[in-house]
Amino acid sequence: MKILNLGCGAKISSREEVVNVDWSPILRMRHSPIVAHLAPLLLDAERLRRFRELGDNIKVHNLSKGIPFDDASVDVVYHSHMLEHLDREVASLFMHEVLRVLKPGGIQRIVVPDLERICREYLQSLELSKVDSTHRARHDGFVETMLEQSVRREASGTARQSPVRRFLENLVLGDARRRGETHQWMYDRINLAELLTKAGFVDPHQESYETSAIPSWNTFYLDKSSDGGEINPGSLYMEASKPCVM
Repeated sequence: MKILNLGCGAKISSREEVVNVDWSPILRMRHSPIVAHLAPLLLDAERLRRFRELGDNIKVHNLSKGIPFDDASVDVVYHSHMLEHLDREVASLFMHEVLRVLKPGGIQRIVVPDLERICREYLQSLELSKVDSTHRARHDGFVETMLEQSVRREASGTARQSPVRRFLENLVLGDARRRGETHQWMYDRINLAELLTKAGFVDPHQESYETSAIPSWNTFYLDKSSDGGEINPGSLYMEASKPCVM
C-alpha cells in the first residue's frame, strides 16, 4: 500500500508505505544552500534544533501546483489541516489532482478544523456571557478561534523572535500568507462533502480520529498519538473514495 501524507509539516511518518510531502518554509530553507547558511541568524535555538533534525524522507513540493505522482498510482491520500490553507479555486483543482493519483477504489482522508464545532462553541460562549460576567473576558478567545488565522499578517513563530531575527525572517520568508500559514477557507461536514462530490468522489462520510476505512490506519499514528490521544482535538475527519469505474 502507498500512502501520500500531503502537507505533512512536522507530522512525518517513517513507515515505508508513506511518502511525506510538504512545502513549508523551513523545508525550503533546508534545500537552499544559501538560505540554509542563514538559519543560525533566523532561528532561535529550539527552531534551529528542529531544522537540523529534519529527516530526509520528505519530498519538497508546492501542492498548489499539483501532486507529483502518476495517474492511479497510490492507494491513500491523506492530509491534515492543509486544505483550509488553499484558496477555494485551488482547493477544487487539488481535489481533482487527488482523484487523478488515486487508484480506483482508493481513499482520500481529510482532516480540517471543524467550522461547525467552532461556531457552536462561539454561540455557547455568547449565551454564557449573558449570565456570567466573568466569562465575558474569555469570549474574545472564541472569536479569535474563528478568525485569527485568517487575518494574521505575521507568522506566529516569527512574532516571538528577537527584533533582529524577526526582521531577517520576515525579509527572507515573507509574511504569514506568503508562507501559506493563513486560512483561506473553512469547512464543515456539508461543504466538505459537497466539494468531494463535485470533484467525482463517492461516499463522503465522517470518521473519528481513531476510525477509518483504511486498513490498519491507527498503526500509522498520523491522527492518533502513541499514547492513544487525538493529535488535533476537535477536528473534522472525512473520507471519500475514488469510484472503481470512472
